[in-house]
Amino acid sequence: MTDDTTDKSAAKPCPICGKPAIARYRPFCSSRCADVDLHRWLSGGYSIPGSTDEDEDGDEVPLVPRTPDER
Repeated sequence: MTDDTTDKSAAKPCPICGKPAIARYRPFCSSRCADVDLHRWLSGGYSIPGSTDEDEDGDEVPLVPRTPDER
């Protein structure tokens, strides 16, 4: 592989620093930017915000199991 910028990777800049992407590290410009991105994934820097108050179907999530009388 070469370090040359390719047509596809040149269309989008590096998502970390904004420099032109290099084919070898695509979509990044260097191994440093690739490592920065990996660290963000592994440390939880990238996350999808969500609510923990309700279950997917809208019912409350019980903190303790219900007894047969409560069901």
